[in-house]
Amino acid sequence: MARTARLFLPGMPLHVVQRGADRQACFLDADDYLRYLSYLSQALQANPCRIHAYVLMTNHVHLLLSADTSTIPSGLMKSLAQYFNWRYGRTGSIWDGRYKSCLVQDELYLLVCQRYIELNPVRAGMVDLPGAYRWSSYRCNACGELDSLVTAHPLYWRLGRSQVEAQAAYRELFQRDWSLRDLSQLRASINAEFALGDQDFLRHVAERGDQPQA
Repeated sequence: MARTARLFLPGMPLHVVQRGADRQACFLDADDYLRYLSYLSQALQANPCRIHAYVLMTNHVHLLLSADTSTIPSGLMKSLAQYFNWRYGRTGSIWDGRYKSCLVQDELYLLVCQRYIELNPVRAGMVDLPGAYRWSSYRCNACGELDSLVTAHPLYWRLGRSQVEAQAAYRELFQRDWSLRDLSQLRASINAEFALGDQDFLRHVAERGDQPQA
């Protein structure tokens, strides 16, 4: 059976999730996390795109990125998948099939998706606060900690008139309670590999469904 082609719109944020095979751990020690981030930095040179948020969990990875061509996310994830095969001398994939992805409507849902990604360690009970987790973009987006992997989306800069104001407003977003509707939408969108947005946006994406990119 042929694989379903991925949906892609140039410049439109894409939420990407890669899970370990059989949900097994894909990061075994701190060195794995550091090497993955280093390899991600190298892969971005060959597959240039803009990463707005990320988190490395024990058995999966979330990336929120924007790219100008559909080949970039695929090339980036393929390069990253090859890392563990080399690291542990594996011949089979440590990842659970191909990665999942969904388009994200930037005007309404980009910051919602970023918050969802960076709160993963809190929801998993690994830390009490997102800033306590080392392997995410939160401390860059919320506190200005240097992270060469992260490029803030233009919507991020609309949060304040300066970087300090934007960071403060971003931190404030994390004080709000999650709605069950938001969580349900986020999870359903990535599982369906379709799109996250309002009805007009979903209709627009569906109308372009005859022009998906692999």
